[in-house]
Amino acid sequence: MRSTADRIRQAVSFELIGLAVITPLGSWLFGHGLVAIGLLAAVAATLATGWNYVYNLGFDHALRRRTGSTRKSPAVRVLHAVGFEGGLLVLLLPVVAAWLGIGLWQALVLDASFALFYLVYAFVFTWGYDTLFPDPGEPARQRI
Repeated sequence: MRSTADRIRQAVSFELIGLAVITPLGSWLFGHGLVAIGLLAAVAATLATGWNYVYNLGFDHALRRRTGSTRKSPAVRVLHAVGFEGGLLVLLLPVVAAWLGIGLWQALVLDASFALFYLVYAFVFTWGYDTLFPDPGEPARQRI
């Protein structure tokens, strides 16, 4: 199982890289200034960082209880990413609406667009992170 320090490194690096990509992209796509989107993204990233830690800890415990391992197949990675982003979408919807002064429907479209980006990003990032920093509690895979 991953250490607390490793989980913090994972959560913080995930959010920092995501912010660097989503701020200019969101500003361009939705016509809000870089500052408005950047600050919203920073607030969302702060909430997401806490959610990331809690969600990944719970997911790994559940996965280990169910399978005896924290190793994730591609199908489990998809489930992991969808669950993470779905939970975050629910948490962020009122924040997005209030921050940008828009209705819930507009906030849902914007938040869902960000969630779609982060859904793909979470899948790719987590796979890459697991490759670069394998879980020390798991036996190394043998190459064929």
